[in-house]
Amino acid sequence: MTIEAVREYCLSLPHATESIQWGNDLVLKVGGKMFAVMVLEPARVWISFKCTREDFAELTERPGIIPAPYAARYHWVALESKDALTNSELKDRLRESYDLVFTKLTKKVRAALA
Repeated sequence: MTIEAVREYCLSLPHATESIQWGNDLVLKVGGKMFAVMVLEPARVWISFKCTREDFAELTERPGIIPAPYAARYHWVALESKDALTNSELKDRLRESYDLVFTKLTKKVRAALA
């Protein structure tokens, strides 16, 4: 998937927002909390997202997927290449990341989004 395709998909999720942070990273959020980060300049990785503890262990054993710098302790992975996951797998993982973050939002924030 291209960066633009990922961006469009993520923004199609309910209440998803975007911002540019840390220089030139596109950060996708729900309720003010990050669920995906895309690097817009050439870098070692191109996208990072949250996953479950079990998926973290499984994903980081696959080629082209590493523990996300600065966020691995929160079960974030980073893709080094665009073919590390198929388009379908990437969409599923991004939706899972969104869902993980959304369910951890406070009741007050979730109610404000509803």
